[in-house]
Amino acid sequence: MSFPDIVVDLAAAMPRLRGRLLAHQSLAELTWFRVGGPAQALFMPEDEADLAYFLEQLSEQIPVTVVGLGSNLIVRDGGVAGVVIRLGRGFGATTIEGDRVRAGTAVPDMKVARAAQEVGIGGLAFLRGIPGAIGGALRMNGGAYGCETKDVLIEARGVDRRGRTHLLKAPDMHYAYRHCGAPDDIIFTEALFQGAPADPVAIAAEMDEITQSREATQPIKSRTGGSTFKNPPGQKAWQLIDAAGCRGLAIGEAQVSPMHCNFLINLGNATAADIERLGETVRARVRENSGVELEWEIKRIGVA
Repeated sequence: MSFPDIVVDLAAAMPRLRGRLLAHQSLAELTWFRVGGPAQALFMPEDEADLAYFLEQLSEQIPVTVVGLGSNLIVRDGGVAGVVIRLGRGFGATTIEGDRVRAGTAVPDMKVARAAQEVGIGGLAFLRGIPGAIGGALRMNGGAYGCETKDVLIEARGVDRRGRTHLLKAPDMHYAYRHCGAPDDIIFTEALFQGAPADPVAIAAEMDEITQSREATQPIKSRTGGSTFKNPPGQKAWQLIDAAGCRGLAIGEAQVSPMHCNFLINLGNATAADIERLGETVRARVRENSGVELEWEIKRIGVA
């Protein structure tokens, strides 16, 4: 889809903007699947103040979409209308505060786990198993290997659609399994996590075990998007998919991973439509086989 150029007018209306504002920027390179169309406008703010200024000045008629590292994301082939916001270096700091870790939301989860390990803070090693950044973990209550974001979060900062800054305590996030009940319009900028003193060597061993487990059971070296579907209560999505005969199923160059069938992979030249159609085919076959309605965990944005 071809979008009108809105960047010139946006830049003219925001003379104090410091971040990068780009028209018709491809988003495929920002996702692990390496598929999808362009953003009508892509904004990468310099810092939280720059983000707040941009949102305060932006017309409410222009939609805003936030993307992170693109590890659990399908951008549809037609691209994304409005402004896509991606946080970068200005949101990439990690600091240690006693047995707590404060991290910007552009920091990869694994780097937070490593920063905690190096100073002997335990309880955050599970972040090594989440293929994304802190912003995504906050928004999805990301979890792995028996722990979730809700178990360690103290508070999160964010900016709403009108440019106002908020500080949300853990109860304000209204967390449930792979769900955050904080207002949808808040763009998280920073998080504070609670750990506990532990032996750095033991933490490193725990993280190595997580790494080895992922490499042995998940197609992490493929173009994938992480876990595709949420686990239904009391069940495993991969087992339902396997029982429905979908392991290795392919549409075009999109395939259900033969290694772990709750992962979809791009074999090389898949389109976003191929991947999403494959996911819907899997959902239909699981529904027919077991009566279970699988729910997407991967986020899908844009127009077909």
